[in-house]
Amino acid sequence: MRAIQQSAWGENEPLRLVEVEAPEPTYGEVLVEVRAAGVNPVDVYTRRGQAYNRVLDLPFVNGWDVAGTVVRTGYGVARFRPGDPVFGMPWFPRQAGGYAEYVAAPARHFARIPEGMGFSEAAALPLAGLTAWQMLAEVAGTAPGERVLVAGAAGGVGHLAVQIAKARGAYVIGTASAAKHDFVRALGADEVIDYTTTDVSAAVRDVDAAIQMFGGEAGLQALDCLRPGGVLVSGQAAWTPGLYERAADLGVRAVAFLVDPDGAGLEALAGLVARGRLKVHVDAMFPLAEAAKAHDHVAGGRTTGKVVLTVGGPE
Repeated sequence: MRAIQQSAWGENEPLRLVEVEAPEPTYGEVLVEVRAAGVNPVDVYTRRGQAYNRVLDLPFVNGWDVAGTVVRTGYGVARFRPGDPVFGMPWFPRQAGGYAEYVAAPARHFARIPEGMGFSEAAALPLAGLTAWQMLAEVAGTAPGERVLVAGAAGGVGHLAVQIAKARGAYVIGTASAAKHDFVRALGADEVIDYTTTDVSAAVRDVDAAIQMFGGEAGLQALDCLRPGGVLVSGQAAWTPGLYERAADLGVRAVAFLVDPDGAGLEALAGLVARGRLKVHVDAMFPLAEAAKAHDHVAGGRTTGKVVLTVGGPE
């Protein structure tokens, strides 16, 4: 099969289109023919050697977000049959090999693609969608009437978090540059703040939960927005020195978060899509061979929504 393989840490030069052996499903696994693969910031960090290197060995095939069709099932799989359209985020943070024509992984790392959703949109949903879902539903326990701050509300995780929080009945405040305010409002945000011109920690107060995918000073400032006892769920806690000490001083909580593969969470996301409560915005699409260009697009830090690699076949 064709795959984008990396044999060194660094910039885009290590990304090479190669021929490798296709995987085989074992007990409890499915073999999926990949039609599209999502590209996430963590893919870029991984390529550079900035994340999860302890569980990845060179050479490896990057990528975790995939959507495609079940080709074969291993012994004991009852969830799917060959021909089923599925999407998932298998194995994270271990190698899934999403930038390839086939992926084999446990059946419970996937869910059925809801009717009417194309492979490209489905491939853009798993990692960012599960991150937003798990942060809000499982860690923060977001309930109707609560106030939620979503930092980077136009980004991959952010634009899904806004919609999920609204679906759970929350009042949502999003941060985004002025050019993206209309986009964030259209997602359902009740307020949008321009973080480039406004001190968010001064403008936003008494939120029950803050969803933060940035580290450093921005992560610390998000703590000031919380009500006493509120919670910051941070995807970058490891890169935010002093986070827990500052949270303790303010009487709030800070939780470090890393997304898990989760078939039940994927099914919850699919349900929201099917009911018209959640829509993925695909900012750009690249063919598999242009994975390096897709990484450049994501690394630019100005993506609205998600970036996708098309791997094979029509939508």
